[in-house]
Amino acid sequence: MTGFVVSTSFGQVRLRVASASHVGMVRTVNEDALTAEPPLFAVADGMGGHAFGERASAQAVQTLRSRIDPGRPTDSTQVIAAIREANTAVRALAASADGEKVIAGTTLTGVALVQQHPASRPQWMVFNLGDSRVYRWNGVAGGLEQISLDHSLVQELLDAGLIDERGARRHPERNVITRALGAADEVNAQAWLLPADHPQTFLICSDGLTKELDDARIAELLAALDPGEEPGVVVDHLLAAALESGGTDNISIVLLQAERLAADGPDPADAALFGGIDEHTHERRLSPELDDTRPRV
Repeated sequence: MTGFVVSTSFGQVRLRVASASHVGMVRTVNEDALTAEPPLFAVADGMGGHAFGERASAQAVQTLRSRIDPGRPTDSTQVIAAIREANTAVRALAASADGEKVIAGTTLTGVALVQQHPASRPQWMVFNLGDSRVYRWNGVAGGLEQISLDHSLVQELLDAGLIDERGARRHPERNVITRALGAADEVNAQAWLLPADHPQTFLICSDGLTKELDDARIAELLAALDPGEEPGVVVDHLLAAALESGGTDNISIVLLQAERLAADGPDPADAALFGGIDEHTHERRLSPELDDTRPRV
């Protein structure tokens, strides 16, 4: 486990972070990559033959790290710009394959501590492309909440009411995703903004975890945080449980706990910033704290 303190113009954010990435029990190459240092916490799950999946995820994470200043809040515009640059970098991998037709792509999901301008209060920006996930743990009383929305064929079938959750977990095309870095020249990231004025716990993971453990089992393991268990121990338990369930894919996990800011309550003037942004539609929604358009658990 690693501890960080990030200073903002509205006080400090104290963080406890633990992470792990494992090749699993079946694969021979780990095509996942992650980053877990403020202000950016993210997981990428690569895809493509001839090691291009491994290279794609590594390139995505490396590009984000290089475009976002470490140790202090960034802003949502910079995060979106970094995601676009990561897409260009991943696309370049396939273009440099000596004329051989290859696939080079990766999911990308995570959270970033953002401050839109010095006078605005910090927020957590959740961003996503693909079927890796960001969850928020609200304690035993509040349970587990999926913040990110899967960009997958199965999610579209669920949304259309054509299958249920049980059918989704067994669907033969459950690995088909509908958005990814490297899939097209233009990338359409989806993002949500959450107030950072109160304690938050985020779980960021590749689908190697969620293939093996359903939300109920993940919540059961996260419940150990409430009595004060260290995030690193909980990450170890999540990883061990996924491996024991089969470990059919690479497994990557980032568990982030953020303590309360040393500041007063939210400034009403910032309310307009507490919205979700879908880069594809350029629509702003109410905060995921307030609306029902976010994915249901």
